[in-house]
Amino acid sequence: MKILVVTDEEYPAFYESYQPGRLDGYDLIISCGDLKASYLTFLSDMSHCPVLYVHGNHDTAYRKCPPGGCDCIDDKVVVYNGVRILGLGGCRWYHPGEYQVTERAMRRRIRKLRFPLWRARGVDLVVTHAPPEGVGDAEDPAHRGFAALRALLEKYHPAYLLHGHVHLSYGADKTREREYAGTRVINCYQHYELEIADKPHDLRRHGSLIWKNGEPEYEPEYGRRDSNGF
Repeated sequence: MKILVVTDEEYPAFYESYQPGRLDGYDLIISCGDLKASYLTFLSDMSHCPVLYVHGNHDTAYRKCPPGGCDCIDDKVVVYNGVRILGLGGCRWYHPGEYQVTERAMRRRIRKLRFPLWRARGVDLVVTHAPPEGVGDAEDPAHRGFAALRALLEKYHPAYLLHGHVHLSYGADKTREREYAGTRVINCYQHYELEIADKPHDLRRHGSLIWKNGEPEYEPEYGRRDSNGF
């Protein structure tokens, strides 16, 4: 399965300078957040595969106008061609705003996914906006990662964690790939291509999304910062 991952910055070759057929060959497109809804809608219209996304901290406009033809997998576990995918958007809380959560709230979100992950018998690919703490994040408050994501990797050992949020243009460190607890942690800034072998699955469901915690919803369970800071 050939996957195109996009995040944080529109890639002209897939949008403004698009040439017909450029998206052919992809089996799945995933957004790690902070992209215009019109961009994801365009990718959905021009491709022949599902487009999945999680929210970035700048995706507040999605509330009124979500990307057309795309599926939000925030706080969801889905299976596509046998590959188990978990979505956890948002970033660490650094000032009042949507799609920002405290460390405690992220731990709570992950706990709520235990049953869907059990139903799926684990996870192969985790899609986030922010990286795990200490694994490709930055020191400033806006770009710190989540320790809860490290714990998730230590428990489930997915093959990949895909994230954005930390632009590779920010500083001297241009490292895209890191490893933590046996998981390849990939900063997918702008665009990244990934190939994953299909897992055994019912061929009658080939090319279909299977939702492991109910029908898709578009209101992810983000935590709210209360008077105690959680």
